[in-house]
Amino acid sequence: MESVRNSLPQSLTKHVKNYLYYCQLEKGLSENTIASYKNDIEKFINYLNDNNIINYNNIDLKIFESFFNELFEIGLSNSTRTRYLSSIREYFKYLSYKSIIDINHTERIDLPKSKRSIPEVLTVHEIDKILSSIDIYTNLGKRDIAMISTLYSSGLRVSELLTLKERDIYFDEGIIRIFGKGSKERLVPIGKEALNNINIYISESRPTLLKNDTENEFLFLNSRGNSLSRMGLWKIIDKYVNYANINKDVHPHTFRHSFATHLLEGGADLRAVQEMLGHSDISTTQIYTHIDKEFIKEVYRTYHPRS
Repeated sequence: MESVRNSLPQSLTKHVKNYLYYCQLEKGLSENTIASYKNDIEKFINYLNDNNIINYNNIDLKIFESFFNELFEIGLSNSTRTRYLSSIREYFKYLSYKSIIDINHTERIDLPKSKRSIPEVLTVHEIDKILSSIDIYTNLGKRDIAMISTLYSSGLRVSELLTLKERDIYFDEGIIRIFGKGSKERLVPIGKEALNNINIYISESRPTLLKNDTENEFLFLNSRGNSLSRMGLWKIIDKYVNYANINKDVHPHTFRHSFATHLLEGGADLRAVQEMLGHSDISTTQIYTHIDKEFIKEVYRTYHPRS
């Protein structure tokens, strides 16, 4: 299954671009989600073309089932096939809404059953070991302890950490402003220790990393003064996990899982934790959007190990 080719019939490709604009402008989806939709839809269009189907109305249920069987045969996991179906189903809802198709067969397809794996979680002691392994007397060490302590202190997604700006940190109030999935804004508590690490990084390390001839509004920078990448963050964390001799599959998102787990294990209110995490699913979000921000901060101060 290759990416979309130039020879594909326009009858299959001409609606994709408009759909992606619709996702961005009308639904407010993130760039990552839209890119995922684009990839999955293009794979399906290639499959249709390979089977000499050039009109969406010529697709029957057997074509969809055959496509997902092929995904299974090439070794894709249940969760990945579930993502493909979700992407394609949303696209065909759009085609039906625009009266481009007569029948939406995707409504008759059951999602592949996927086992929800339990994410790896670090103990509070392991968090301490990782933070203690950082050389805080170097410029990069000051940056690294600020980043990792912020990840754990506020349960941020990787993208949220890497796009954090200095103006989003409210030192006096002990909160940070986050723009999460779909550009949804939320305020998240952050512990005093993490704030102190950020303050040291800003005053002592960041000006050195930021070269004289460059400007960058993002808080965390690489050694060249540019924005830090996902892979760069992953390598940094992997280095300190090895330094701390922790034999777990640890990645940046592990700190988010640990953040939530430690709060809940300490007795924190589930809805308050969901609010802090910025849960994106509307069916679960509606039940806690009314929670007062002061209550959220009090839950955090009471139950987070490093508040």
